[in-house]
Amino acid sequence: MTSIPKRALMAAALAAAFAGLSATAIAQGTTAAPTAPTTTQQAQEGAKEGQRDAKRAERMASMQKRMAERQAALKAELKITAEQEPAWNAFVARTQPDARPARQGPREDWSKLTTPQRLDKMAAMKAERDARMGQRHDAIKSFYAVLNAEQQKVFDAKQMQGFQRAGMKGHGKNHHHGGGHHRMGGTI
Repeated sequence: MTSIPKRALMAAALAAAFAGLSATAIAQGTTAAPTAPTTTQQAQEGAKEGQRDAKRAERMASMQKRMAERQAALKAELKITAEQEPAWNAFVARTQPDARPARQGPREDWSKLTTPQRLDKMAAMKAERDARMGQRHDAIKSFYAVLNAEQQKVFDAKQMQGFQRAGMKGHGKNHHHGGGHHRMGGTI
């Protein structure tokens, strides 16, 4: 027996319901009210948002677990002393990703905004991100200052591994792009 996707079942159910309403309206000499499909569509959108929120929560939990594992490994490799423990705890607390608040209502439709409004929104979002990054950088620098020379070497090596994992290989002082200067439309 083949399984029928939920979407196909929902579409069939909606079509049957709409056909039933249309037949009833024709029999009564009136037109069907479009509120039933709209309400069903809103329910479907709400269900999709719920699924997205559940998947997001699952990803966040997984990310938190991986982050805790990496932090434990880094702490062990750095051989944090009892005197450095408060600095470590402050570093970990200040570098945690901010929890995003749950979305209130449907997503904003950016297509309804004018170009200047979109630019202003993007600039505000960038300013928020830059502020968070500045706080993170300050936390890293404060913690780094507490480390001894050997610990700093270990920390530097671990940070470089993170850059390489993120695809930022070779972005040092002697790194050169090949192929000239880039412009829109190609190289010059």
